[in-house]
Amino acid sequence: MTLGLGLLYVGCVLFMNGVGTLQKWDPKAMAVMNFFTGGLLVVINAINIACTVMTVGASGIGADFYGIATNMLFGFTYLFVGCTNLFQLDGRPLAWYCLFVAVNTLPCAYLSFMDADPIFGVIWLIWGTLWLAYWFAGAEMKITLGPKFIGWYTVVVGIITCWIPGYMLLADWWKFLY
Repeated sequence: MTLGLGLLYVGCVLFMNGVGTLQKWDPKAMAVMNFFTGGLLVVINAINIACTVMTVGASGIGADFYGIATNMLFGFTYLFVGCTNLFQLDGRPLAWYCLFVAVNTLPCAYLSFMDADPIFGVIWLIWGTLWLAYWFAGAEMKITLGPKFIGWYTVVVGIITCWIPGYMLLADWWKFLY
């Protein structure tokens, strides 16, 4: 259930960030939803950590914390975006964090494919391309991706990989895909 909740709000923030990029909204105004979403994900996962520690102990195996850790990649992304926008910080550290997350999406996709969850395997790969696009956009690389591409790609990825799956999970419609 928490996956659906998180995905719904990630879909919302990606949609808003994409539209905001296309319409050139004030980055400080865009920071608000990033803080809401990042904060929600961090709080949910902090509670999940506490529940996991109480259930399996602090020395639980890595698999006990895998979902929490991968969800925190999202939470910290949106808190990082929110801080960068609100305080008008240099975006390069955020861009390099995006590269770190993009690299992590590869084993996440692999594990999804191995767990017979090909839809989430593909979704992880798409998320990886979005984080990679933000790395290219913000790390001052020789390859540049314009704001129109970034904006539209963010909107599309947010809708098809987060908003719709999140809603489907919350409505218990996801099971019909398998």
